Amino acid sequence: MTESRFTHTAVQGADAARQPERRPEVGSIALLPEAGAKQVYRDAIEGAGGRLAALDDSTRAIVWLSNSDPAGLLTALEANPQIQWVQLPWAGVDAFAEALRDHDRDDLVWTSAKGAYAQPVAEHAFALVLATLRELGVRARAGSWGGKAGESLYGREVVVVGAGGIAIELIRLMEPFDVRVTVVRKSESPVAGAYRTVTADRLDEVLPAADVVVLAAASTAETKRLIGAERLAMLKPTAVLVNIARGALVDTDALLDALRSGALYGAGVDVTDPEPLPDGHPLWDEPRAIITPHSADTPDMITPLLAERIRLNVDAYVNHGDFVGVVDPKGGY
Repeated sequence: MTESRFTHTAVQGADAARQPERRPEVGSIALLPEAGAKQVYRDAIEGAGGRLAALDDSTRAIVWLSNSDPAGLLTALEANPQIQWVQLPWAGVDAFAEALRDHDRDDLVWTSAKGAYAQPVAEHAFALVLATLRELGVRARAGSWGGKAGESLYGREVVVVGAGGIAIELIRLMEPFDVRVTVVRKSESPVAGAYRTVTADRLDEVLPAADVVVLAAASTAETKRLIGAERLAMLKPTAVLVNIARGALVDTDALLDALRSGALYGAGVDVTDPEPLPDGHPLWDEPRAIITPHSADTPDMITPLLAERIRLNVDAYVNHGDFVGVVDPKGGY
């Protein structure tokens, strides 16, 4: 495996202990699509004791490398019902919703990269938090010196929606700033470093006091347009919103209206709806919006992290160990 200059490690979320009820049958592993089959991924499979081979009747596992071709995976699964384990390439699995729905069966285990990219993504989220508070978007667009403006993160009330690896790592990064973090998740189980944890049905209760809201939850039917006009109106006009999850969690038109009207201090988004955000979209011209092109985890960053996730799960597959990043097809994460 090639050596990386990055020293990122995986950070597991609150559901990290989830394991499949049935073990997949051990057989050959197909690395697909072939166009993305870098040597580092081949080395990860074979180094963990996996038998790498072309897709055929003897294949029992697929390591899928493309997030832009879910139809290709669906075709492969429909033609090969003997597959019993699929490793997906990203932390979010919303792109594969159809495959997860149509192939939700007891003898098929799904794993993803959730937690694998938590550190670089949390780092990006943290940068967006600071940049929006400090009005760096406004200053980057400025053509003159202007006045002094900006807010500090120290001592602020922060609401983090989600309790996966990104949220956990972000809480750790913010710890020196003496923030008080409220985590919003499906259960009330405590999250390390958080002041409190509340269930998703209490989101409206905690939003009015928030100085910073960070979205780090999975994109599911339940989280679609989680933040719309009504919830944006609950926020203080001095609050900032950061979306590091998926664009579908935010109503883009409502966000634009809130920024234009001054109802929201700023927004930092690495994901948008639609995505890519079209050229000429009015959000590009909003000075209090900082937009990055889904670049929180670059290809150079994720390649060694995905290779390590593949290695760990191939080892679990071959040696009947614990899988990392097991997906709940019904829950969609």
